[in-house]
Formats: sequence, structure tokens, C-alpha cells
Amino acid sequence: MDQWPGPQLNRRSFLGLAGLTMGAVAAGQIPARAATGDASRLQAPRGDLRLVAISDLNSSYGSTSYLPEVLRAVQLIPAWKPDLVLCGGDMVAGQKQGLSQVHLSAMWASFDRQLLAPLRRAGLPVAITMGNHDASAARSGGRYVFELDRQEAGRYWRGQRDSLGLEFVDASSFPFAYSVRQHDLFLLVWDASSATVPAEQVAWAERQLSSPAAQSARLRLVLGHLPLYAVGQGRDTPGNVLQQSDALRQLLERTGAHAYISGHHHAYFPGRVGQLDLLHLGALGSGPRRRLQDNTPPVQTLTLIDAFWPRGDGAGRTVYTSFNMTTLQPIRSQQLPAQIRPSRGPLLGRIG
Repeated sequence: MDQWPGPQLNRRSFLGLAGLTMGAVAAGQIPARAATGDASRLQAPRGDLRLVAISDLNSSYGSTSYLPEVLRAVQLIPAWKPDLVLCGGDMVAGQKQGLSQVHLSAMWASFDRQLLAPLRRAGLPVAITMGNHDASAARSGGRYVFELDRQEAGRYWRGQRDSLGLEFVDASSFPFAYSVRQHDLFLLVWDASSATVPAEQVAWAERQLSSPAAQSARLRLVLGHLPLYAVGQGRDTPGNVLQQSDALRQLLERTGAHAYISGHHHAYFPGRVGQLDLLHLGALGSGPRRRLQDNTPPVQTLTLIDAFWPRGDGAGRTVYTSFNMTTLQPIRSQQLPAQIRPSRGPLLGRIG
């Protein structure tokens, strides 16, 4: 839990999800053994602002299908009544040479039908960031290595832009980089689909986060696919974290960002360095990973972000609640390591 200056807000009542869960069972979306347990496993104190965050939804290269945990999450999300749904990238299974334009288009069509359309029908705003399997920004010889991936991702998302329910501040580079003012939230999305966020985009991010629209918001979040520092086993290597991570973190702290939200490492860990929360989203799709220095079995996760505004003489706070999407059980803070030490960068202390 992250606390920030200002008064404390009393917690609201819990939100039950039993009715939706049983409906999903009847529809064949959720195995009965996973859905007939106590609905309290899917409850969390609701903040003044609630977000649902998911990431890394895809299956094997080229796949147009999704695992049951992903479909289950889409069925459950509307009952939380989030103000915004965030996706940390890797929505389709690209980044493979030889995939044709037709195949890439089919993958995005499948994503639209199975995942995005149900959220739109529920009237939920959705904000996304590009993952390396969606539209890798890796370059060679002055060209994008996966140019066709980026073309198809751009084509698909530009067609969805006006139906996402977002209040854009700057959408000139959508879907690769953009900013949104949603309620009392300012959200900045940058292109962290490779290890390098371009210098011009870093300068743009600083201007955006310093703007009146950002500074007048109660909460400022930044969303990108690759994290600043490693948390997942097998991903503690150059190319799997952002370059110049310390400088980027200092920029976010300097402009008053509350958290950087990322995916890619397939390992859930709510960490903190200095004044910045680092929310590492686990994989909802295939390939969940163990955390560094942790032999706990990997699980697929979905995370609630509840922001409680300051009141009285207490402090505002941000609460992260993550669920194991196979068992539908909450992940307790005590189940996570107290700290993670990547091979490069600072020690990451667990929030909560």
C-alpha cells in the first residue's frame, strides 16, 4: 500500500461477485471447481478511483486463442465496476518473423472479439500499452525489426480509439504514446515495447507530466510494457528492462508520478523505490514466472488498483489487490518476498 500526503478516507463497503461468477460457470467460461468457492475471495475495499490492471494475455507465437484464465478475467472484470481497465501489453502473439499481414490481422480480430468487445459492451474505458509481441520497437539498420507488427497494431488500435471511452490529452502518437485525463487520474502511456524509450518521447513525457492537466490530477500513473528493474526469473538481463532506468525513475519522481505500471516479466510484485511505486503485473496468459529470489510457484494474476483520496488529517493511499486467476484466491502480501534485488539497479521493497 502506497501512502501519500493528505487525509485518510474511510473504506467503502465490499463488492460481491458471486452472481457474475455463477453466470460465467453456466456459460462454460469458468470451471465449476474454481467458481463455486466463497465469493469473498474476489472482494476488496473499493477506493474513490478503481482500476483493473491486466497484462501479457497472449499464448504461443501466432495463436488466435486465449487461455481459460484470460477469458475468466474478462467475465469477472465488469462486476468490479472499474473506472478504467489497464492492459500492460502483449495482447497478441506476434514478434515472429514470417507472420503475414493476414495472420496478424486475424490475431487482432480474435483479441477484439474475445477480449475487447466484452469490455466495451460493459461500458468500461480501456487504456493499453504496446508489448513486444504486439508491436516491438526494436530496430536494426534504422528500421523496425517487426515493422509489419507495428503497422497492424497501429491500424487496429487507431480504429478503436474513439470507442475506448478515454478522455485524451494528447493522442497525436496513439496507440504507441499518449496521455489521458480520466476523472482525477492522469495517465501517461509511453512505448516501452523494447528496452529503449526514444529521447524525444522521454522529453514529451516530462512535458506531459509537468502540465496543468497532470499536476491538477489527484493521481498520476505511467504505463509501459518493460519495467525499470527486473523482478522475474529469466528476465534479469539487458533487453528485458528499460535502459537508463535510474534516469527515467528520477524523471517520474521529479514530476510527481505515483506509480509506474509494467508487464513483460510475468511475475506479480508491487515494489517501491524512493518515492515511486513500481507495480509489476503478472502474466494473465501463458508463461507466468517465478520472482527473483523466490521459489513460490508462478501463477496467473489480475490486479485491482484502488486509490483513496485524502480526507481529514490522514494520508491518501493506493491499495493493490491481486488475484490468482486459476484458483480465484487473493495473493496475500505475506506470500511475496519482502524485497527483490535485481542484478542491476536498487533494492525493490515490497509494498504492504
